[in-house]
Amino acid sequence: MLDNLKEYHIILASNSPRRRELLAGLGLDFEVRTLPGIDESYPDSLEGSHIPLYIARKKAEAYRTYLHKDELMITADTIVWLDRRVLGKPRDEAEAVQMLRDMSGRTHEVYTGVCLTTSARQRSFTVGTRVRFAQLSDEEIQYYVSHFHPLDKAGAYGVQEWIGYVGVEYIEGSYYNVMGLPMQRLYQELKLM
Repeated sequence: MLDNLKEYHIILASNSPRRRELLAGLGLDFEVRTLPGIDESYPDSLEGSHIPLYIARKKAEAYRTYLHKDELMITADTIVWLDRRVLGKPRDEAEAVQMLRDMSGRTHEVYTGVCLTTSARQRSFTVGTRVRFAQLSDEEIQYYVSHFHPLDKAGAYGVQEWIGYVGVEYIEGSYYNVMGLPMQRLYQELKLM
């Protein structure tokens, strides 16, 4: 599958172990390449799905000067969107607890922006997924934060972890998008490269 990619050396520009795991699921050979200190800021005027798309493109531009002619690079960014604000990676456990309290018993959106870049072309897209959390007790939230250390995850949770098992009532859209890479859409876009 994806025979059109045989001419490319695929680069995943991400530190995320979840993205590595998901991309490996497509059966592609790829290399992980990361640059330290990439600026992930965005204009205050951006909202919702526009934010991770802007950041994914910004990441692609940071790597572009290092991209060889035979390489295809994948950059991505994921945010959790609740009450017209971004819930990014929490700074500490207290902020993680507060984020989970804010989402408890409510529905939020998870948006992932993805950018596919070669020396000759670029394709980018955003996928959104709605996630409904059950009402979580403080004890459940504290258990998750202290046992699973979600400081490296947007919105302070990993849907594939304990909190997803006990807290997610339903998902409208791509489960893999909530993990950080919308695989079905990525596959379709890769076929067009």
